[in-house]
This record gives sequence, structure tokens and C-alpha cells, in this order.
Amino acid sequence: MVPLMDAHGSKKVIFAALAGNGLIAITKFTAAAYTGSSAMFSEAVHSLVDTGNQGLILYGMKRASRPPDESHPFGYGPELYFWTFVVAILIFGVGAGVSIYEGIDKVRHPHVLTDPMINYIVLGLAMIFEAVAWWIAFKEFNKRRGPVPFFRAVRISKDPTVFTVLFEDSAAMLGLIVAFIGILLGDLLDLPILDGVASILIGVILAGTAALLAYESKGLLIGEGALPETVESIRRRARAHRHVNRVNEVLTMHMGPSEILVNLSLDFDSGMDAEDVETAIAEVERDIKTRHPEVSRIFIEAQDWAAHRRERRMDKAGG
Repeated sequence: MVPLMDAHGSKKVIFAALAGNGLIAITKFTAAAYTGSSAMFSEAVHSLVDTGNQGLILYGMKRASRPPDESHPFGYGPELYFWTFVVAILIFGVGAGVSIYEGIDKVRHPHVLTDPMINYIVLGLAMIFEAVAWWIAFKEFNKRRGPVPFFRAVRISKDPTVFTVLFEDSAAMLGLIVAFIGILLGDLLDLPILDGVASILIGVILAGTAALLAYESKGLLIGEGALPETVESIRRRARAHRHVNRVNEVLTMHMGPSEILVNLSLDFDSGMDAEDVETAIAEVERDIKTRHPEVSRIFIEAQDWAAHRRERRMDKAGG
């Protein structure tokens, strides 16, 4: 099981990436303007987009932390997932789009770089800054995933903030390597067209990163259930109650990284009066919330098992 990410850990990763990308973007734009490198310009746009993305994620975290009100009785947690999806769109539309366009233009109209040495220095420094930001994000994510394999931890994670920054930083490191190789080969072989090819490859890397982030964010945005082990734990807790004969159904949905909505259908002992059922429901709810603090709301329905089966069959037939 992947532990839920605390807000402090998430913000530390994002602020580190925000500071690093902001400084890198300014440096890259200066170098691109001086040398005329297409790959360097693509990298500058990439860093600028990443800087804006981290700002959007922080904004999403702030918006998602608002308490429930009449218009949003379950809170604003899903707003974080929305802004993460916006980040994926920006990476694809702005980062990948500009990089590929700039690269194609450079391939069609190649020109020799003014002073490639400046690009080497800037890219080398950028790699150092980016590596520091990447390591902070990786260490935080690694600490949270525990023994779970890396890609499975990304797939089942309910907190998009850290893996978004981790993916962005990974794409940035790949982009820097591609830009460095493209500029170096173009200089050594006297083939300025390779600068444009590097820019196109950077765009492809960004497009792939954006597609992966969009896919992961979409599942959270449209309503993703709790982890199977969490659902099974809730089922066991409810079934262990002395007055519960059967757990008919357990429905869960993440309303935020650390907020789970639970709906239970339970078959209680026959012959219980309304007061006894109310007491049993309160005990089940208290037991589940004690074991799973991330469960913010629980709705428990008392329903005979046979009646529940009939209702399910009718729902399937209607569907």
C-alpha cells in the first residue's frame, strides 16, 4: 500500500521544483537569444511551462483545502485533480507544441549557432539544478511508496502532486540531455539541422509526459475508488461487528488525496429495533474511521441481503 502524501511533503517538492525551473528558464532564454539555438529555446519554453505548472499545482492545493459548504458539501478536494489535468494539457499544448514547431522551422531553415559554448555551460548548470530538484521529488516519492514497485506506485497513487513534479523533472532531464547531444553533434559535424532535430525530440518527450500525466489525472478526476486493500479492510471491519450478518456492498471514492467517501450496505440481525440499528451503525462508523483516518464521510444503509440482491439484479436488467 502507498501511504498518503502529506501536504508538507508535497509542497516541499513543488517549491524546490518551482525555484529551480524559474532560475533555469531565465538562463535558457538568455542563452537562446544570444546563440540562436532552437533546442535551447525549446528547453527555455519547457522550463517556463514547468514553472507555471508548479504554480498551478500550488494553487490547486490551496483551492482543494477549502472546507465543505452548501454548494460543495463534500469539499473541494477534486479541484486538485482538475488543476493537475490542466498541467498535462499545458505541457502538451505549449511545451510540446512550441518545441516541435520550433524544431521543424529550424530543420527547414538551419543556421549555424553564434557561440555554442554558452549553450554547453547553460545546459550543464541546468542539469545540476534539475538533478537536485529531481532528487528531492524522487526521494519524497520513494519514501511514500515503500516496497511497492515504482510504476505500480504511480498508477495507484491518489496524490498527483509529487508524481507530476517527478515526471516533469524526469522529462526535463531527458530534454537537457537531448539538447546537449543535438547541439554538440551539430557543432562537431557542422550540421546545424541537428539542433532542430533535438528540438523535435524534446517536443516528443514532452508530449509523452503529458499523455501519461493526463491518463493518471483522468482516473482521479472522474472518481477513483480507494485501494483494494483499503476496501477489503473496511469490509472486514464492518463484517466483524457483532450485529452485522453480511456486508452487501462497499462503495468508495477519493474526494482528495487523503479524503475517502464510503458507502456501505449492511445486513443487520433480524429483530433489531431502530435504536439498536442506529447504535450499531455508529459503532461501525467509529471503528472504520479509527482504523482509516482518511475516511472523511461514511454513509451506511441497513438492507436485507436478499432485497439487496434483487435490487442489483433489477439495476443490471435496466442497464
